[in-house]
Amino acid sequence: MALPFDKELDVRGAKCPIPVVKARQAVNELQVGQVLRVLATDPGSVNDFKGWAQVAKNIQLVAQETETIEGQTVYVHYVKRTA
Repeated sequence: MALPFDKELDVRGAKCPIPVVKARQAVNELQVGQVLRVLATDPGSVNDFKGWAQVAKNIQLVAQETETIEGQTVYVHYVKRTA
């Protein structure tokens, strides 16, 4: 179930903490209310994004899901800029 998003960030192959670091940079380029869709292959990114959402003042973790893309498990994170 793909949710609507404004920008996509593909960090497949990157290990912790790179997916969150790159997502943080990308969120800063969004307008308030826009959603960033992040594609990651690191299973640790699920908890990393949850942790980031708990401490960050300017984002909301809208959803997380798992997809199979080209035979690979991909963790999809939807992050909304709130401030």
